[in-house]
Amino acid sequence: MMLNKDFDTVLQKEVFQALAQCADYLKVESYLVGGFIRDHLLGRGKAKDIDIVALGSGIELAKAVQKELPNAQAVQVFKSYGTAMVQWRDITLEFVGARKESYSTESRNPLVTEGTLKDDQNRRDFTINALAVSLNPGDKGTLVDPFNGCEDLEKGIIKTPLAPGITYSDDPLRMLRAIRFATQLNFKIEVQSLKAIQENAHRIGIISKERIVDELHKIMMTPQPSIGFLLLEQNGLLELILPELIQLKGIEEIEGQKHKDNFYHTLEVVDNICGHSENVWLRWAALLHDIGKAPTKRFHPKIGWTFHSHEFVGSKMVYKLFKRLKMPLNEKMKYVQKLVMMSSRPIIISEDIVTDAAVRRLVFDAGEILEDLITLCEADITTKNPTRFKRYHNNFKIVRQKIEEVEERDRIRNFQPPVTGEMIMNHFNLRPCKEIGLIKEAIKEAILEGEIPNEYNAAFELMLKKGSEIGLEAYEK
Repeated sequence: MMLNKDFDTVLQKEVFQALAQCADYLKVESYLVGGFIRDHLLGRGKAKDIDIVALGSGIELAKAVQKELPNAQAVQVFKSYGTAMVQWRDITLEFVGARKESYSTESRNPLVTEGTLKDDQNRRDFTINALAVSLNPGDKGTLVDPFNGCEDLEKGIIKTPLAPGITYSDDPLRMLRAIRFATQLNFKIEVQSLKAIQENAHRIGIISKERIVDELHKIMMTPQPSIGFLLLEQNGLLELILPELIQLKGIEEIEGQKHKDNFYHTLEVVDNICGHSENVWLRWAALLHDIGKAPTKRFHPKIGWTFHSHEFVGSKMVYKLFKRLKMPLNEKMKYVQKLVMMSSRPIIISEDIVTDAAVRRLVFDAGEILEDLITLCEADITTKNPTRFKRYHNNFKIVRQKIEEVEERDRIRNFQPPVTGEMIMNHFNLRPCKEIGLIKEAIKEAILEGEIPNEYNAAFELMLKKGSEIGLEAYEK
């Protein structure tokens, strides 16, 4: 891999000129550090987050830079951490004073004291993130690389600056970060680091659920999340974070009949869906769509392995999982739940003769998630048999075409009944009662089954008929 080591042109840009000028004016030795350097060397595009280490007050440097950059937002100061942040256009500048850290076994929050650049680089998580570039007049643009991070970038290796056992024990979140970077960059984690992650996996318990989920989101948003989830599983972390997935692992055989390994199938589905959507919650739905199969798995001598109602059970498990991980219990969770609950519906339709009634019901029940549901089901096709693969995808093309035809003709999505409850109450002079619900349900069912068109006159006639059947009389004003 050829690294882009030319920092001179970068440092000519407005933001870096302001940083260098302010550091020089304040006589504060300062350096660019971390992810910005890594991504520039890798040629990964324009960075939006830039970290600056000052050998002195990072907060004072931030205040000076904020005044120098036109229309920069007010400085945000975090005194307890000795850090500050400046937002300028679409760039976030984070400032910190060089520091060294010491940890207790009960917390990932260190005791922080002032330090040197070397101390600050020592505390970094990985060699590829411990790189620094000078902003100082005498050696501006010089790369400071005490741990051969450039070599690790070229070789594609994730490695800790200090002993990995200490690095991961001090801050167990770094185990997830190692796996996340390996997934994002398609790098390998060094052997000693992997061993240290396995030995310290239990320490993940001291990390907040919010921090864990943040790393899972970043893994999920990579082009191939299966890399990260396999590393989590192989190194003992997945069973502590998402045991529901571990329970899908393995193949059982009874009387010569096997079922597929639903864990590896799930990872394939997640990778498949990443080629079609950047929606992180759709990716979560792909990851969780089969979690109900572990508790519902049964073997019957006459019919083999079954997973009856696994979609319903799985949707209930989604709520418990989100709650345990302190993920949002709002519309995002309900969206994932609904996708899990309905994850087999389009598949069933695609395997049978597709009737208009079945399509209308699918469109009605899915509502706004319909497109994502079909996308999920197409991603769920992981057969290695090319004939079956082609047939299943062709079937879904037929389903999509049927949906378009039914939608255009019957307007089922976001269905609103042509005859409302208020109209029924007025016509029969009723107060709120169960009879209104019975009539509305009869009209809805008749439209979905294709017995009447989705229009007012037909629905009104059916309302009169059903009203008469249950003994209601029209009210004459």
